[in-house]
Amino acid sequence: MAVMAAFTVVGGLVALLAGAYGLHRTRSLTEAGELTEALVKAVRQGADRPALQFETADGRVMEVVSPVPTSRRRPLRAGERVPIAYDADDPREVVLLGRERRGLDWTFVGAGAGLVVAGLALALAA
Repeated sequence: MAVMAAFTVVGGLVALLAGAYGLHRTRSLTEAGELTEALVKAVRQGADRPALQFETADGRVMEVVSPVPTSRRRPLRAGERVPIAYDADDPREVVLLGRERRGLDWTFVGAGAGLVVAGLALALAA
């Protein structure tokens, strides 16, 4: 029982930290990142996300895979221009403004916290 409790706590901590890191990274990029517009490129064969092409403040042209998939409700159409924020030190780190997916990160935080609590309860019951 103690081993199961330990695995549950460790798994919960991993999920909690992953969600917290995602929230932190999104906030950092949206508040302090470089703002620009990106051109949505066509989805490549075998991929589920389109590429985003943009020019950095120092003139480099970057092409990165969109951090969010396209959906019926909010499609990313080829040729469309979308607002993004990117990390000036690593322009491959991009946030698509208005589509940050904070809900997914909060889900990881909540699930991770729940698993930590469940694991601690298992450990105390043992």
